[in-house]
Amino acid sequence: MVARIELSDAEVDRVFHALADATRRDIVRRTLVGEASVSELADAYTMSFAAVQKHVAVLEGAGLVTKQPRGRTRIVRAEPGQIDRVRGLLDAYADLWRGRIDRLDALLEEDREQGSS
Repeated sequence: MVARIELSDAEVDRVFHALADATRRDIVRRTLVGEASVSELADAYTMSFAAVQKHVAVLEGAGLVTKQPRGRTRIVRAEPGQIDRVRGLLDAYADLWRGRIDRLDALLEEDREQGSS
């Protein structure tokens, strides 16, 4: 069984849905490097400001970014804590699969040894 690493099933679903889109992954990457206003983010893409706002809202709903007002602008920042929780979940899945592969390797080795005896 894989631990959920502080994420509920619904949170995991929201995170993976959010990260399934290349634009949203790029927004996370950009905001990990440094905060950016929604307008600055919109300037980086060939889509409308409203479309970028929707992408940011999906990321915010998944806890991957926060959006805070600063005067008339909205500043977007990545949430490293949530990203660490997601990484922890992926690490747990990787450990699970490594364990399964190790057990399979051991079984195959046993089979080889019994076949050559």
